[in-house]
Amino acid sequence: MPAMTRNAARAALLAGVLVLVNCPNAWADFTPGGKGTGSETQVDGQQKDKTLSATAGAVVFDRSKNGSGDSAGPVVSTTTWTPPACYYAPKYSPDQLQKYLEPIWSAESTGSHWDLEQRKRYVDGEPYKDFNKDKADKGYWWDSYVTQGREGDPGALDCNKPIFWVDKGDPPPANIPEAITPEMLAQLAYAEIRVPSTKVDLAPAGTTKVNLPTWAWLDTAKFKPVSVTAQVPLLGVSATTTAEPVSLKIEPGTGDATTYPASGVCEIKGGRIGEAYAKGKSDETPPCGVQYLRSSGDGSYKLRATITWKIHWTGTGNTGDDLPDGTFGAEQDVVVQEIQAVNR
Repeated sequence: MPAMTRNAARAALLAGVLVLVNCPNAWADFTPGGKGTGSETQVDGQQKDKTLSATAGAVVFDRSKNGSGDSAGPVVSTTTWTPPACYYAPKYSPDQLQKYLEPIWSAESTGSHWDLEQRKRYVDGEPYKDFNKDKADKGYWWDSYVTQGREGDPGALDCNKPIFWVDKGDPPPANIPEAITPEMLAQLAYAEIRVPSTKVDLAPAGTTKVNLPTWAWLDTAKFKPVSVTAQVPLLGVSATTTAEPVSLKIEPGTGDATTYPASGVCEIKGGRIGEAYAKGKSDETPPCGVQYLRSSGDGSYKLRATITWKIHWTGTGNTGDDLPDGTFGAEQDVVVQEIQAVNR
């Protein structure tokens, strides 16, 4: 079935799935053969851990060690790499697949030829017979999922293979590279990572002076490693993706400035990001900071502070590796005054 036709046939189903996708306080206990469609997730509303949530049917995220707060945000890869826009995972029991497909065939909206081919594939034994009901406790029907937020991504159409069966304990077909694996779970968890805002402390704070070194540092208590775990309970596979802060980059918001160090990149050393200003250090060069060479006039400069996070993952079967570094930054206003204007 062509991808566009197949996607259209699922529109109503996906509308129901999105209700669950957007439910942030749910633990998934998905079992094909339960109530509803195969894409629905059975939700235990008694779960007290509000950091566990489910996407449609297969993948569950544990965000209990993730960054939080209104200012937290997602990291952006430092390369062109992005997590997958779609993937395959268990979705239906035999009964659920029947309940999903038969109404589509009855509606005759996909054409008699496609309906006939589908009946041959899933009912008449070419290659599956009667939706594999005789194997109901021995495996699952796998189908595609679109990663939340990537619905309009062209990559979401890459998962256009027909629904297929996988026995419990067996790997998915080798010709389906988008089938869920620990590495793919790690990549999906990457998209769920949230890190704290990078607003820096400055001394002088808010308003500084031309040619006066301004010290910059971050509250290191907020900049600890964060992680998200993604798992498919049905398959017993999981992966944890961890982000650790490694450096802070200062961009003054104007070319009329000198950064410390000259690169503007402050390495994180001894758990510290920069160094807090203390009385008696006015004649010292800050290990991390900026010196403005020109007044901001009646306005302000937009200083941007960006943290680079090193990201790696570990997963089922002693798997693991690095993923592309991610960054997250924020801007803040800095007023720079002429010294003589202040001393009048």
